[in-house]
Amino acid sequence: MNPQVFREYDIRGVVGRDLDEEFVRRFARAMGAYWVERRVKRVSIGMDARLSSPVFRDILKDGITKSGIDVYDLGLVPTPVMYYSLFRLDLDGGIQITGSHNPADNNGFKIALGKSTIYGGEILKIRDIMERGATAEGSGSACDYDIVPEYIDDVLSRIGACPRRLKIIIDPGNGVGGRTAMEIYSRMGMDVKGICLEPDGTFPNHHPDPTTAEGVEMLKRQVLQDKAHLGIGFDGDADRIGVIDSRGKPVYGDMITTILACEILKKRPGEKIIGEVKCSRVFFDEVRRCGGVPIMARVGHSPMKARLHEENAALAGEMSGHIFFNDRWYGFDDAVYAGARLLEILSAQQDPQAVFDSLPKMHNTPEIRIDCPDEIKFKVVKEFAEYARSISDECVDIDGVRFTRDGSWGLVRPSNTQPVIVLRFEAETDEDLSRIERDTRGYLDGIIRDLS
Repeated sequence: MNPQVFREYDIRGVVGRDLDEEFVRRFARAMGAYWVERRVKRVSIGMDARLSSPVFRDILKDGITKSGIDVYDLGLVPTPVMYYSLFRLDLDGGIQITGSHNPADNNGFKIALGKSTIYGGEILKIRDIMERGATAEGSGSACDYDIVPEYIDDVLSRIGACPRRLKIIIDPGNGVGGRTAMEIYSRMGMDVKGICLEPDGTFPNHHPDPTTAEGVEMLKRQVLQDKAHLGIGFDGDADRIGVIDSRGKPVYGDMITTILACEILKKRPGEKIIGEVKCSRVFFDEVRRCGGVPIMARVGHSPMKARLHEENAALAGEMSGHIFFNDRWYGFDDAVYAGARLLEILSAQQDPQAVFDSLPKMHNTPEIRIDCPDEIKFKVVKEFAEYARSISDECVDIDGVRFTRDGSWGLVRPSNTQPVIVLRFEAETDEDLSRIERDTRGYLDGIIRDLS
C-alpha cells in the first residue's frame, strides 16, 4: 500500500498502480469500521466520470453495507451534489469517488463525516484501520437515489430575479458538471451554450482544470467567437470554478470571490470573508473597502470549510476556484452554485463586463506548479522559508510561506494533492513581477537540485 495516497484532504492516486480493486476492498471495509465506531448509520456515495469510478463504486457499496451501514447510491454526480445529499437526506456521512482535476489515470475518494469532509489526522486514522485490517460486521441496505432534481430546484429557489438575459458558455471539461449547470442557468433565463458536455473520463478535449491556461483555452475561444458575456468552466467533479470574461481574459477564484463578497457586504456589512494565502492583495483590500473583515487562511477545501464555520464567515474562496457560501447556501464549495450567484450579480448590470473592469489592477501570475517529488517537497519549502525570512519585509507561514518585499509578494507552498510546489507572485509593475518570480524560481531550483 502506497502511503502517499493518503493526502491532506483526500485519498488519491494512480489507478492500477496505487488504487486497484484490492485496495478499494480494504478501503471499503476500513470506512465501514471507521464510520461504525462513530455511530454512522446512513451514507451516500457519488462518483465522477472516470473510467474506474463505477467499479470502485460497486466495491464500496458491497464493503460498506457488509459493515451494517445503509448506502444511498447517487450515481454520476458532482462532488457538491454528494455534499448536498448530506443535508437534504440528513445522512451521517458520504464518499465521492473522484480524481478531481488530476490526470485521467488518477482517481480518489473525498470523505464526509457528518456534514463536513474529513482531512489531515482523520485521513490517517483510515490508513491505520486499513493497515490493521480492522472491520465491522453487519447487514446494511443499498438503494439508488436521484437527488439531482431536488438539488437543481433548491439552487434556483435561492437565486433572485435576473433582469438581463446574458449569453454564456459553459465548459465542464467532460466532467460531471454539465447536466446541473445547463439546466440551472437556462432556468435562470440565461442564453446558455455548452461545450465538452458529455461526461468522459478520458477527457478527450482538454485537462479538466479551469485554473490553467490550457484548461480554459477552448472556453476562451468560444466566448470570443460567440461574443458571449462570459464563460464558466468547471473541474472534473465541479467543485471548482473558472471564469472567462467577454474580452477573453481569465478571472481567477480570488477575484470571483471578491465580486461575490462585495455584493454580500452590501446587505451584510461587517461580515467576515475568508481568503487564502494565494489570494491577490486586491481581495483583502476590496473586502476591507466594502465594509467586511478579511481573513487569510491556509489552502484546502476541507480546512477552508472548517474555518468558514469556525469564524461563522459569510463567504470563503480560494484562487483555485473552491468557493464556499454561508450565505443562502449550506457552507460547502459548489462551483455550479457559485456560477449562479455570479450570474445573478452580472445580470443586474447594464454592462456586465464593467464588474470585472472595475476591480483594481495588479500585475500577477496565475498559480504556477513546478514538479517536485512528494518525498522532498516539504523540505524544499522549509528551506526556502528560512531564506525568505532573511530578505523580506513580512512573512506569513500558515501554509508554506507568503513573503512581501518592496510592495511585491510571492508564495511558495507544497501541494497537498500533487507532487508539485505551488507558486504565485504579484507586484505593482511587470518589471517587479518578473524580478520576484525570477529570483524565487532560481533559488528554488538550487534547493531542489541539492535535495534530489
